[in-house]
Amino acid sequence: MEEKQSFLEHLEELRRRLINSLIAVGLCFIVCYIFSEEIFSFLTIPLRKTLPPGATMIFTNLPEAFFTYLKLSFLSAIFLASPYILYQAWLFVAPALYSHEKRYVVPFVLSATFFFIAGAAFGYFVVFPFGFKFFLGFATDFIRPAPKIKEYLSLAFTLLLAFGLVFELPVFIFFLSRMGVVDYKMLARNRRYAILIIFVAAAIFTPPDVITQLMMAGPLLLLFELSIWVAKIFGRRVEEEVTG
Repeated sequence: MEEKQSFLEHLEELRRRLINSLIAVGLCFIVCYIFSEEIFSFLTIPLRKTLPPGATMIFTNLPEAFFTYLKLSFLSAIFLASPYILYQAWLFVAPALYSHEKRYVVPFVLSATFFFIAGAAFGYFVVFPFGFKFFLGFATDFIRPAPKIKEYLSLAFTLLLAFGLVFELPVFIFFLSRMGVVDYKMLARNRRYAILIIFVAAAIFTPPDVITQLMMAGPLLLLFELSIWVAKIFGRRVEEEVTG
């Protein structure tokens, strides 16, 4: 490890990484705002496919559409800048790692980005169609759907972010196992508690319908089993602690 930093040095390092991340998000925001209409059109494809013929989205106050596009551009910028943000996060924690552990920077950024995008893609291509079909199934001849763009954007990005984050579980377990915080035996031994936590998390992060909750809990269970193997293969060995 490098020489220990003081508390103020840690704060200064954190400030530097946050500023770099904000600059990256700002640059991506400009790009995303230029293509905000195309991004919104892509984001609403699953909803438009499930809406009844003639149904449209609405906004109920004059500045709502404008601020919705601003929010869409900002959230899209975070997604776009996520690899660089993850890299800055790595640089912040790197001084606390051993020299042989710092070589994982490229695998970390690539794997974390991959799992985040995979989770968001699973939410978009799999969960969205089933979830929207379920919600719109309550429409009748008298009750017609007219989703607001602001509320749809909030729901869509909440789900995308939730699925993106939960898919980071194997990456998270990898580093905990490398640091010796957890090992595969402990994970396997506490599987029953993990299953309970997974279903509770699925109920919190998804809309209150069983289908969507199961569609988050199912992949999370598979990711947890994958994480056990990740901890078993890459976890810190006793001899590493002695020689490290």
